[in-house]
Amino acid sequence: MTTSEAASAASQEQNPAGEEAGGRTVFLLAHTGRPAAIRSAELVVQGLLRCGIGVRVLAEEAADLPLPPSAELVEAGPGKPDVLEGCELLVVLGGDGTLLRGAEFARRSGVPMLGVNLGRVGFLAEAERDDLDKVVDRVVTRAYEVEERMTLDVLVRNDGHVVHTDWALNEASVEKAARERLLEVVTEVDGRPVSRFGGDGVVCATPTGSTAYAFSAGGPVVWPEVEALLMVPISAHALFAKPLVTAPDSVLAVEVQPQTPNGVLWCDGRRTVELPAGARVEVRRGAVPVRLARLHHASFTDRLVAKFALPVAGWRGAPH
Repeated sequence: MTTSEAASAASQEQNPAGEEAGGRTVFLLAHTGRPAAIRSAELVVQGLLRCGIGVRVLAEEAADLPLPPSAELVEAGPGKPDVLEGCELLVVLGGDGTLLRGAEFARRSGVPMLGVNLGRVGFLAEAERDDLDKVVDRVVTRAYEVEERMTLDVLVRNDGHVVHTDWALNEASVEKAARERLLEVVTEVDGRPVSRFGGDGVVCATPTGSTAYAFSAGGPVVWPEVEALLMVPISAHALFAKPLVTAPDSVLAVEVQPQTPNGVLWCDGRRTVELPAGARVEVRRGAVPVRLARLHHASFTDRLVAKFALPVAGWRGAPH
């Protein structure tokens, strides 16, 4: 008997009438451009439906997925109801980009997100593609815990007026728009100037985002349990332009100087807005966190070593 069949038997034992597990529904989001994601989605859908749990997917993705008629299709977009309404969990199959896309749905609804990594690193993911049976089993038996991750609220001002608001789970980055020109900025923390420099830009990140763009820009790795904000210059042409770790309630700001070319704001590498010369970007702790479902209690240290394939040969550990 496979693990999924065992979970199905356990579910039927708890619910002998064969009813739909209390009307439980799971939302599935997959990177349909990847054959591995399509196959993984098929296995997850089959496993959940066998155990009496309904599956909901986006209508725009349905044509690319091998879905049975019982799968519920919904449409997303302005003016549409929350696609996760009534769902207990969001299962995301894909790489980092797909997981960040899933985070947009998870934040909006408050539904926990469980990520299955089909990409390269996948720090936001809780499972790998070989763990699909375990994922189904844990979802069926509700054997998972939920933790909250800090987000960022982002505000853009121009001529003193708010012209754009956004949010990010990993980072909000102010970057140059023209490759051949430096972006001149002044950075600020809690209403006081820190440094002026030219460079490729500045990354403002959460601890969750410390292993993403901020890490590539030379920032520190920050454990997710630490409440802090990061400000990391990108290729700064300056003597003092070091990564900063500030209080979680600090307000970070990046001012694009008037004489510099236009910049651009990226939020999680997914949403972007142009920054004219003189624009000001303010970043603070987000009011709404993203909730992540966790299957096990593996330490972040072990996750860091595994994801980056860090060499640990020769470690003996503390004496007993």
